[in-house]
Formats: sequence, C-alpha cells, structure tokens
Amino acid sequence: MAAMQKKKKNPIGKIILFIVELLLLAGLLVVLWVVLKATDENEGVDRITISEDVIRVEMNETVQENETMKGYRNIALFGVDSRAGYLKTNTRSDSIMIASVNLETKEVKLVSVYRDTYLDVQKQSGEYYFNKCNSAYAFGGAEQAIRMLNKNLDMDITDFVTIGFEGLRDVIDALGGVYIEVDDAEIKHINNYQRDMVEELESVTEYTPVTETGYQLLNGLQATAYCRIRYTAGSDFKRTERQREVLKACLDTAKTASPSALLKICNNVFSEVYTSLDLQEILDLLGGITEYNIVDEGGFPRKTDLKTGKFGSAGDCIMPIALEDSVAWLHEFLFGEKNYQVSDVVASYGQYVRDFVAANSKTVESSDDFPTE
Repeated sequence: MAAMQKKKKNPIGKIILFIVELLLLAGLLVVLWVVLKATDENEGVDRITISEDVIRVEMNETVQENETMKGYRNIALFGVDSRAGYLKTNTRSDSIMIASVNLETKEVKLVSVYRDTYLDVQKQSGEYYFNKCNSAYAFGGAEQAIRMLNKNLDMDITDFVTIGFEGLRDVIDALGGVYIEVDDAEIKHINNYQRDMVEELESVTEYTPVTETGYQLLNGLQATAYCRIRYTAGSDFKRTERQREVLKACLDTAKTASPSALLKICNNVFSEVYTSLDLQEILDLLGGITEYNIVDEGGFPRKTDLKTGKFGSAGDCIMPIALEDSVAWLHEFLFGEKNYQVSDVVASYGQYVRDFVAANSKTVESSDDFPTE
C-alpha cells in the first residue's frame, strides 16, 4: 500500500513543478516584453555604443597580453549627481566602482576608486593631464572615465552602468527597501541629505526621518542619503564603504524578488540608467541574478600607498604615492595574480605623482583620516 501511495504522489509533484516552471517563465517573458516595449518606444535604457576596438587599442600593452584577466568580466559602475538630469557628461562621478565577475564561478568582487585620487584623466589625448579622477567623467563621459581606469590601473574595462540619485532611489523603493546598520553619527546626516534632496529633486516632496540606530529597513531616499554621507570618521573613505554596502544589500534583496518586483524595477528605472550593455546582456543579468555573489570588496588606492592633503594647484587630493604597489595589489585581489608586474605606463604615472608631491611638499597638510579595515 505504501508503495502504491508513493507512486500516486509522483505525478502530482511533477505537475506542481511544471506549473512553477511555467510561472517563472511567464515572469521572465513579462520582463522581456516590458523591455522590448520600452525600447520600441525609445523610453528604455539610454544606451551608448562604445568603440571597444579603440578602447582595447589604448589599453596598456601588458593588459592586452594578460591571459588571466580573460577569465573575468570587469564593469565600471558610476554614480553621478544627476539633479540637473545629466547622466552622459558635464557631471563628475561621485561614485566610481569596478565590479569584477569571475566568469566561471560567478563570484563578484567590488573595488571603489576614491574619487579624489590624483590620476591621469587624459583630458588631452596623448598627453598627461592629472586631476582628481572623478573629473574624467565630466570631461568626456563614461568612455573617457573607462579609459582613465584602464590606463591608470592596468584594467580591461569596456562596459559600464551609470545611475543618478533618482535612479538609485527608485531601484531601492522597487525592491521594497534595503536593510542597513545605522549608527549614532549617521542619523543626522541621513536626515540632512534627505532634506537637501527634497529641495533639489522635483520628483520628491517629503521624506521620512530616520530616528533610531541599528539594523533597519531604509527606503530609497533614506538609503541614497546614507550613500552620500562623508562627514563622519573616515570621511570619503567611509562613504565608499557605505556605497558598497547599499549595492550588496540591493543584490541580496533582488535575489529574493518576485518577477513582479523585477518588472516594477524595469518600469521605474530603465529611463534613469545610462549603459553600454545591450538588451540581451541586461536580460541575461536579470535572469541569472541568483547565481552572482559578492564575495569581497575594497578601496583603491590602498591605505599604505597614499597620502592625503592639499597639494598646490591640485587642492585636496588623495595622492597614490605608491601607485605601482596599489595596482599590483588590485590585480592580486581581483584576479589572484601574485607578484603582478605593472605596465610601463603605470610605472611612469607613479613616478609623476611622486615628483609632483615632492615639488609641492610645502603645501601638504597631513591627514590620518583613513578608512578602517
């Protein structure tokens, strides 16, 4: 009898599994339909076609020959102050991250490039033009910012995603909020930034103050304000940690989101994103989101390889006085390359920075305001 009962359960289980699969497929088809509809109406993702051939030719020679890096896909993530509606250019990138994806394991590592880092932003092609690295986006948009990252860090980035304050807020709201640990020093700044955004953004007229510390659910405006804080211990270094924390929280929440929630994100956010990814790549990312795991994170340059302060005409900057060591660390961190030998280009940049710091040593104001590891 037991055996007979067991046989009767199997067809029912298969039917249920089949129905679940149909529902999941239907959900993905709905997302696909929305994306196609938005694209047809020119209201979808604002996409740029970057000349990958040009970017690859301009990559440092050792990068083009590097076999290890071919097992990874590196995407630049830019967060911009889009209060004036600029996502393409004429705005500095407040947040610069590199998301490095291991193509075999789907493991992701995040690295924030500190926005005030003094690097060659290539304002004039073929010549040095050192400035705060976040100015590259203002000079030439995402394409120039990618070239800046590739040249200074020996990277092979060809793709990017840019999002502004409003887009980030809408993503988080569509996910139902994200859970973040808030401490005493952060509460007043979260509320101050929320108040500022209410005054600056036409799409928001009120905010909900954060009143308690601890691990809690933040809505889109609250979490976006949290990302902007840099007036606590750790200053801008700590701010990049907050940005990565929110990004990780978004991914964790998206993994458990229903097809309807993903659909809502598509509807709300696609017009607020600027990217080089094509439609199929976006769908692949949505469809395989549960496979990706952020396993580690960090900041560039390393604490031991930089000097902060005022440096002559450059002003307040982070000086990568041991750029070569930080680039070698970056390659070991992202790709497991021990004893990485930097390119001649990176070596020349490192020497340029050291010479500049030495020539402006009288104006240097020392700072111990480093991130806590």
